[in-house]
Amino acid sequence: MIYTVWLPLVLPFLAGPAARRLPASLPPRRAALVLALAAIGLAGASTCALALLVVPGATHVPAVAAVGHLLVPLASGAPDAVVAVAAVAAALLVCCTTLLVRGAGRRQRRLRRARALAARSDGELVVLADDYPDAYALPGRPGRIVVTTGMIRALSAPEREALLAHERAHLKDRHHLFTAVVDLAGLCHPGLRALREPLAYAVERSADESAAAAVGDRGLTARAIARAALAARAASAAATPRPGPALAATAGPVPKRVAALLGVRDPGPGRAMRPLVRRAAALALLSCVVLSAGASLHAADELHDGIEIAQGESP
Repeated sequence: MIYTVWLPLVLPFLAGPAARRLPASLPPRRAALVLALAAIGLAGASTCALALLVVPGATHVPAVAAVGHLLVPLASGAPDAVVAVAAVAAALLVCCTTLLVRGAGRRQRRLRRARALAARSDGELVVLADDYPDAYALPGRPGRIVVTTGMIRALSAPEREALLAHERAHLKDRHHLFTAVVDLAGLCHPGLRALREPLAYAVERSADESAAAAVGDRGLTARAIARAALAARAASAAATPRPGPALAATAGPVPKRVAALLGVRDPGPGRAMRPLVRRAAALALLSCVVLSAGASLHAADELHDGIEIAQGESP
């Protein structure tokens, strides 16, 4: 166990580079789902690994050994080193648990406030009297689309329809849950924070594609997103803070999203190799998840065998 248990703690750092390429290798909706599932798998495996590192050192405590009916502590290395590793792992586990509980509570409070704000309107659309051009999806039961009068003036009627279709897609596909999963996973392991940016891009691209399909015009959708982002940037000094769980069409790398909607490909050398590189990125992320889960299960199995031996049972 002393060797395999470390893999789930290291592999999340390698998942970030693969995750950054994933939105370009898969359809946006599928990329968002894969990133969220990968975050769950890697966070769970790393947390399990910390717990497994605590057990051998804990068996050196007489009370723990008595509860486990152990005749001797688990033999997994020099006693001083095993106890020291267990103490560090326990501290990290407590720290991660505390951050996770606080983060989940903070997101839940923000979501409740967002739902309370959304509940003030009977319709899907909430228009705020604000000169700052902004529009965002506000999750709730049901969700609402918030748009300011400044954004209404900045866009033409067809562009407004495309922008609203984008925000409507955020609500329909419940993208705020995807971002919550990845944010909370980042609290379990620092390496998983690198998944936040690719996930944010993937959900915006997914909403872009849904909006383009809804209005039947990719060029119109691209123009609406570009003009909305330019208007918001020009008036950024007067920006009004959005509620925590809000998702907006003007977020993320807008030029890259517009280029994707228009079907523009990046020129440059090595273009023929890009499909292979993209598939390799998806495979690398999947490999990180599979290896992490497999290493955790293998370490748990070895720990179980070690406990049986320490209890005096036949190996």
